[in-house]
Amino acid sequence: MSFRNVIKLIKGQFTVDGAGVKLIRVLGRNDVKDIDPFLMLDAFDSDNPEDYIQGFPMHPHRGIETITYLIDGQINHKDSLGNNGTIKKGEAQWMSAGSGIMHEEMPQETDRLYGLQIWLNLPRKDKMSDPTYFDINSSMIKEVGIPQGKINIISGNYNGIEGVKSNHLQVSGDYP
Repeated sequence: MSFRNVIKLIKGQFTVDGAGVKLIRVLGRNDVKDIDPFLMLDAFDSDNPEDYIQGFPMHPHRGIETITYLIDGQINHKDSLGNNGTIKKGEAQWMSAGSGIMHEEMPQETDRLYGLQIWLNLPRKDKMSDPTYFDINSSMIKEVGIPQGKINIISGNYNGIEGVKSNHLQVSGDYP
């Protein structure tokens, strides 16, 4: 077993984003220099639709990827290229904004909206790539049991078990 030293502890902060969505910003603007290529990590958990129903109306992104994973609930999404879909409990949606895209994410009223969204910085060479969407349904996500619970592998590799191999860009380490 290998161990790593803790360099910094970060405590998430309550905030409101989009058109009034209440969430916890776990990683954000003040942490970027320490965590690039990770730009942001938001967590949300509410059984009160007033906390999230206004959602994230049409807004721009460029040069990043966003990954939304739902533990519970439902979010409809669409973009300026005509892509649209719905992610539900146990599913994810991966968007590469590349050269730029307008999109929206609108949570639907459910008993509970529970999940997270992470933003990844694209390498400099990929910032002007074509925007793409990739919905990851629950059958594509590998579940691995561990003594403390379970791990759902959306992307990457855990103990030799591969997550989804999307058509998305691979991180090269050439960051701005």
